Amino acid sequence: MLVVALVAAGWGAYTFLWPSSNAATPTGARTVAATTADVVETVSAAGSVASSYVGTADFATSGTITQINVKIGDTVTKGQQLAKLDDSQARLQLAAAKSSLSAAKENLANASTTTATQTGQSSQQQSTKSLQAQVDQAEVNVEQAQEALNATTLTAPGDGTVTAVNGTVGQKTGSSSAGGSTSSSSAAGSSAATGGSSGFITITNLASLQVKANLAEIDVAKVKAGQDATVTLNAMPDSPQAAKVSAVDLTATTGTNNVVTYGVTLTLNQPPASLKPGQSASVAITVARADGAVAIPSAAMRTVGDAHTVTLMVNGQQSSRAIEIGVRSESLVQVTSGLTVGDQVVLPTATPATGGQQQRGGDAPFGGGGGLGGAGGGGVRIQQGGGNGR
Repeated sequence: MLVVALVAAGWGAYTFLWPSSNAATPTGARTVAATTADVVETVSAAGSVASSYVGTADFATSGTITQINVKIGDTVTKGQQLAKLDDSQARLQLAAAKSSLSAAKENLANASTTTATQTGQSSQQQSTKSLQAQVDQAEVNVEQAQEALNATTLTAPGDGTVTAVNGTVGQKTGSSSAGGSTSSSSAAGSSAATGGSSGFITITNLASLQVKANLAEIDVAKVKAGQDATVTLNAMPDSPQAAKVSAVDLTATTGTNNVVTYGVTLTLNQPPASLKPGQSASVAITVARADGAVAIPSAAMRTVGDAHTVTLMVNGQQSSRAIEIGVRSESLVQVTSGLTVGDQVVLPTATPATGGQQQRGGDAPFGGGGGLGGAGGGGVRIQQGGGNGR
């Protein structure tokens, strides 16, 4: 009896683990209803906040700094005095040039009087021409001396906020001095000199901030000025900012590993008060959209060449149907022909979980509220097929 019982138990285990190949095994087909949704195609890129204007001011002549009239954070206007060099030598040179000009003009006037009383003497005429040349040269010398004096005063090249001051009173600076400066991306509170860059004072327009990003060359043809975009700042991840594309670079930039990108500039519709230059951001540019479109999950569609097909479930039977598509997003595709709202489209079969148990709807890639959830009640649902699942 013990032998019979063991044989019976072994046979039962065998038939459970390795069922007969012709035993009926019910299969399930996961479907989703084609529904109405807004399908939006976007192009993504990484970027950062930058000012629309950054100007650097540097002395055009050498000298000792005697005045610095601004500090970091001051708002300035174009032409406003920023700093000054010792101008004593320049003033002396200008005074000497003006004195030489007066003497040259006096000599010319005396020669002209002499010529008027001694007509016909060519030597006197030659003397007059020579004296006129001396006057002309003296005038040039006065202009140059005035320019040298003007160069001792540094003025703002444009409107903005002072974001860097590189130097102190008493320091030697100018064209013959290796003066340092901060770059346009430096923090507003830094005044430390940075070698290798130019500009004694940096001015940034903080009232006109933009977002600059780099687009992959495969995407740049889709992007045009005027398109809507969403900018998400790393400093404010929960507050996406509406923006518009204002410009796309005409020429490319080749970066590391010969990666080609094109610069794009975006203007924020309502820049937040805490926005600062240099902040990192992610950009999503809307390049196409279809509102109220018939849509299905992209995973439900098969593409071979330019042909697109889906599998329909009608009365428990599956059949293939060709469709035409329009706008595609990361998860949805617009169907322009071949489907109507409510048609049940078969999704790819889920991989069975360990132990022979199928994944539940909520655990599958398009289960629960995924896919089309929230777009007219078109969330993915699981529909069991009848018999052999066809």
